[in-house]
Amino acid sequence: MSRARPAAKGARAPAYGPGNAPGTAPGHVPVMLREVLELLAPRKGAIYVDGTLGAGGYSRALLEAAECTVWAIDRDPEAIARGRDLAERYPNRLRLIEGCFGDMDRLLQARGGGAVDGVAFDLGVSSLQLDRPERGFSFQHDGPLDMRMSAPGGTPQPTAADVVNNLPEAELADLIRRYGEERQARRVASAIVAARRDKAITRTGELADIVRRVVRRGAAGRDPATRTFQAIRIYVNDEIGELRRGLGAAERLLAPGGCLVVVSFHSLEDRTVKAFIKERSGASAGTTRHRPAPPRPSPRPTFEPAAGTPREPTAEECATNPRARSARLRAARRTEAPAWNSAPKELSP
Repeated sequence: MSRARPAAKGARAPAYGPGNAPGTAPGHVPVMLREVLELLAPRKGAIYVDGTLGAGGYSRALLEAAECTVWAIDRDPEAIARGRDLAERYPNRLRLIEGCFGDMDRLLQARGGGAVDGVAFDLGVSSLQLDRPERGFSFQHDGPLDMRMSAPGGTPQPTAADVVNNLPEAELADLIRRYGEERQARRVASAIVAARRDKAITRTGELADIVRRVVRRGAAGRDPATRTFQAIRIYVNDEIGELRRGLGAAERLLAPGGCLVVVSFHSLEDRTVKAFIKERSGASAGTTRHRPAPPRPSPRPTFEPAAGTPREPTAEECATNPRARSARLRAARRTEAPAWNSAPKELSP
């Protein structure tokens, strides 16, 4: 079993940038790929986990950069199906797993896997899911109000239509405020409840129109439905809970020196990752260089924040890949301390 080590000082990341990662799906551009590879420092014999396979951009870049092994996980059967062609090009080096990355340690162990040298997450909905109206993620294209990241036919899971048509108004307002950070959450929830009294809301276009009637378009031109759709999607897929479970699983899987890299796209995700790294690195609230934290009993810190992080995409990448504009990358390196028994803390609403 290989053991991770930080990238050598002065080492150069593979020359992949926005739009030129080899073999990525047409129209898909992996976000902050250069920075992810620089931190993971792929090398011969190392083992990595791509916790969010999606279109395969991170997995392929790792496999192209070094004779390494990648365990690629995705809860969407369609992503796993797309990944099979890639797995055939890298026999015995790309290993596909259909499942949730929050279970990655158990998923790997069930297949004979052990400690790994790096874990990468590219959070949120993929562009390939957004571009398919029948999946129900997009307010720009009318489709069934679904939003399940696991494709229909798997484990029973409420759809977005189930949520908007059945939740009490107060709960609906709370989830729109919490997960969408929508200031007009009460107005949106009230409008949804009023509309569903006449008939069930079953289409993305219907929900988007309801929201647009009560929320004004932002100064930056953002569609008024953006935050509500984000909130419902996060709720339907338990994305924040899954992220917390995934961070804990990565802590258990990573070998000493192994690197955790997370690319997030909205503040709730980013705050969750920030809080995890801060907690697991032994930092405490209110600590400064003038007022250091008092000696801390066990458990010992399991991570050290990676130098030069957090990072944001370059202006060049944002210009060529609009999806990168809201991205934030955080990374940390695993220490030799044993994983904590406790789950990562849940953020207050």
